[in-house]
Amino acid sequence: MNNTHYRQFLMAALVTSFTHGIAHAEDAGSPVIDVTGSALTDTQTPHCEITSQQELKSMAPATSDTASLLQNTPGLNLQGGGGVSSLPSIHGMADDRLRIKVDGMDLVSACANHMNPPLSYIDPSNVGSATVFAGISPVSMGGDSIGGTILVESKSPEFAKPGEGSLLKGQIGAFYRSNGNVLGGNVSATAATETASIRYNGSTVKANKNYKAGGDFKAAAATDNGWLAADEVGSSRYESINHALAIDVLKNNHLIDLKLGLQDIPNQGWTNQRMDMTGNKSIQANLGISSEFNWGDLESRIYFENTKHSMQFGPNKQYQYGTAMMPVYGMPMDTEGKNLGASLKANIILSSDNQLRVGAEYQQYRLDDWWNPSGGMMMAPNVFWNINGGKRNRMAVYSELESQLSSSWLTQLGLRFERVDMNTGAVQGYNTMMAFQGTEAAAFNAANRKKVDNNIDATALVRFTPDQTKTIEFGYGMKTRSPNLYERYTWSTAGMMMRMVNMAGDGNGYVGNLDLKPEISHTISATIDLHDADEKQWGVKVSPYFTYINNHVDAARCSSANANCGAANQTATNAFVYLQFVNQSANMYGVDVSGDVLVSESSYGNVTAKGLMNYVRGKNKATNDNLYNIMPLNGRVGLEHALGGWTSSVEVEMVAAKKKVSKVRNEMVTAGYTLVNLHSTYQWKQIRLDVGVSNLLDRFYNHPLGGAYLGQGATMGTAVPWGVPVPGMGRSFYTGVTVDL
Repeated sequence: MNNTHYRQFLMAALVTSFTHGIAHAEDAGSPVIDVTGSALTDTQTPHCEITSQQELKSMAPATSDTASLLQNTPGLNLQGGGGVSSLPSIHGMADDRLRIKVDGMDLVSACANHMNPPLSYIDPSNVGSATVFAGISPVSMGGDSIGGTILVESKSPEFAKPGEGSLLKGQIGAFYRSNGNVLGGNVSATAATETASIRYNGSTVKANKNYKAGGDFKAAAATDNGWLAADEVGSSRYESINHALAIDVLKNNHLIDLKLGLQDIPNQGWTNQRMDMTGNKSIQANLGISSEFNWGDLESRIYFENTKHSMQFGPNKQYQYGTAMMPVYGMPMDTEGKNLGASLKANIILSSDNQLRVGAEYQQYRLDDWWNPSGGMMMAPNVFWNINGGKRNRMAVYSELESQLSSSWLTQLGLRFERVDMNTGAVQGYNTMMAFQGTEAAAFNAANRKKVDNNIDATALVRFTPDQTKTIEFGYGMKTRSPNLYERYTWSTAGMMMRMVNMAGDGNGYVGNLDLKPEISHTISATIDLHDADEKQWGVKVSPYFTYINNHVDAARCSSANANCGAANQTATNAFVYLQFVNQSANMYGVDVSGDVLVSESSYGNVTAKGLMNYVRGKNKATNDNLYNIMPLNGRVGLEHALGGWTSSVEVEMVAAKKKVSKVRNEMVTAGYTLVNLHSTYQWKQIRLDVGVSNLLDRFYNHPLGGAYLGQGATMGTAVPWGVPVPGMGRSFYTGVTVDL
């Protein structure tokens, strides 16, 4: 079956499932669908972490970054980004190496710097559930990734109870954070009958100032936007507006859901990139049907997302050369991504002890990345096409069998096939006068740019539960990821162009590689879960893992006739460098530990101690170098007190020094640190009040995954000082109030 016929067959199957499910609703003879359950946990294995509703609510006033809601997940850390756009990292793997789904949609970052990652498209106030598979992800949870899986869902629909007639409810919330002078709010409203529900969720947030570190880390300086103090982290302002509309119809055993989304980010500064986001507008449409039958359940989904993204120098940055050939101008960069996807999956009950999951997925992604001419001879007269008509199509089928062999033994076996077709159109530089813009574009245009990858995923897991106090899980997974469009198709080795392609936040310049192969990871992992019989008094989980990655997409110093890729670039140490994406082998291993214990239970309230610890080590086996952006040993311990409507906690966050760094990237070391955070919540009838303070002692620190500081000055110049990591935020008080209507 060729590519065209496969696509037609898959789309026909998806459309048929939509129409067939509705047409035969009355004849199904099936139970009424349960809309209160979570679709995230339709598998019993492997081990996953579900962020509780209580934790989601308590963390929302402290952050506008949805990825931050997951920071208490074992094995997960955050890479620095904009105020609403950090990147989750699981076991040292981040960004496209993870499968991240929002309401069943596989979203794609449309930016050479990946400033608009999937989780930035949903506001924390609209998150209803979040599940993280930090170890081996089942093949049913998505492919085209070699790390873990993150599933985030917006709030579930609510319907009027039988005999109630109608349901009208709403919520309004507001919050303030002192560091950065951040103000925000959200509102939601629901109107429903017993069979139909409509819900609106709107949110807005604005950081009116840059945030301040816990101490001075640079000299004070003047910028286009005024004076930057020595402790002020430039380009850290942001503003974001989100609208979401959900329409749900319940008909016997069918739930039809339509979700519409609109996002507008008018500005978002970037402390570890040479450019800032000066616009990000996205529209989303997401239609799904979930049906329950006597034989199992069926889900169909089709979605579309369009993102228009702009970058330019923000108020703390400027493009400044000031010569006749390169006068002082900006450097506009625009990107548009179009994402069309569909999925069909069924959970089939073969017997009381066996369940089969089968599914098919299709995704069609289109990307244009262009830079309009901007005055002067070096950036004119043509449009610079970084990626012109980029295409990335994914088609997948999978099957997964879960068997309860006995009361103690459960197994899961999965196999997934994925075909990834990639191509792109012809490119051009600003002109042919600048060295290599013409010759490199011509060479790229003459090359075979069509790439087809046939990828296989396979997983095998077993769970042993000898009694009510312990569970042991062991598994193996082979996962495959094809390179993204920027890794394969960015083409220019001119220094200025390379510095605009950076998904790592390290200040270096990157160029693509047409010869890249898909990454293939082999992971073995285990989880030992010990707890009391009722799982209320104490519990501890230990999860060691080892991963070997063949054709790992890493970086090597670029080599070309271009001066910036010459001999000096090969040996540079304390400087930003120029790199090309290459395939090399790598190993990663580590362990996650988490636990909790009920310390006391009395009329004075309950006191619970919680803690987690993460360790990961990554090595490039081809060069013996350390892998980039690997979090050092880190952990959190805390005490939580609950009494009536009050819940209060104190948390200590500890991070070791990062000394094992990537030499090829000239990655910077960071010192260890300890932070103290406080939080308290009071719930009284329909009113909820949250207060807290982050970094109570105003400790200065550099987050190990924060990247290089590029928050101010003439950031396109080669004279940007190397060796200054992005500092973390100093003390910040926050408060939030939520009223249910």
